[in-house]
Amino acid sequence: MGFTNHSWFQPPTLFLTGIPGLEAVQIWISIPLCIMYLITFLGNCTILFVIKSTSSLHEPQYMFLSMLAGTDLDLSLSTLPTVLKVFLLNHREIEFHSCLTQMFFIHTFSSMESAILLAMAFDRFVAICNPLLYTVVLTPPRIIGMGIAAVVRGVVLMVPLPVLLQRLSFCKDVILSHCYCYHPDVMKLACGPVRVNIIYGLSLVLCSFGVDSMFFVISYILILKTVMSIASEDGQLKAFNTCASHIFTVCIFYVPLIVLALIHRFGTFTSPLLHVTMANLFLLLTPVLNPLVYSLKTKQIRSAVHKVFKSRGNLLK
Repeated sequence: MGFTNHSWFQPPTLFLTGIPGLEAVQIWISIPLCIMYLITFLGNCTILFVIKSTSSLHEPQYMFLSMLAGTDLDLSLSTLPTVLKVFLLNHREIEFHSCLTQMFFIHTFSSMESAILLAMAFDRFVAICNPLLYTVVLTPPRIIGMGIAAVVRGVVLMVPLPVLLQRLSFCKDVILSHCYCYHPDVMKLACGPVRVNIIYGLSLVLCSFGVDSMFFVISYILILKTVMSIASEDGQLKAFNTCASHIFTVCIFYVPLIVLALIHRFGTFTSPLLHVTMANLFLLLTPVLNPLVYSLKTKQIRSAVHKVFKSRGNLLK
């Protein structure tokens, strides 16, 4: 009865939202957003170039880092068109199927990033707990296979999302909560029953991000147990230092993701600003911080970046 005054249809367009309450200054907000995207592209491209051009970095942990940088670039490219269109041009319309396409890529690259972070946790586990087997376990073909598995898992799990949404009918005034298309946000606009979508979405979260986070915890419990058994304090600090960058990366990826998932499912009365803030932290901040964290924290990356740019500078003289 609640939908009798609405027309049920598949909308030709949806309407994106910027930051609630700050519409008057969104052109100024676009400046830090553009800077963030610039840092993301320069930082991650630098990581990829330095690892490719430096033979000493052709090791498992840096191969995984290059996969992470590539995924961060793809994730940023997925959000870039609509984010800048909303904040720079105040153009809020997005065609329905374009929205579903963007949603698919955002969720696929997020799943891939989670899988790659798990692979990096496995890399640290083998390096610390079984160092003698490191080169035996993490061979180049096996690393490539893990990367392909991350891609395949992301695509296979996320393909049903737009398919299930296309079967739904939507009411008029279809306004999204974000400046890009996010599955729980689009799903809430449907007039018809969304039980199947909710069940699949929850199963997807549990089977991908839930399983990954469980293995993160197990990996670092075993790592912590091994590190605490090291006799010297210097040895313990060195072992912890090798994991610090990865732990920070996992935290900045998973904390906003978990908060955002809880808000969309249980936060009916929370502020719209909180929704937007958590979503932007999850999708926009992580690709910015990852190259900065690894460049500042990893001595080998810092040295390689310095050597590459120094050699380029000498060639230009």
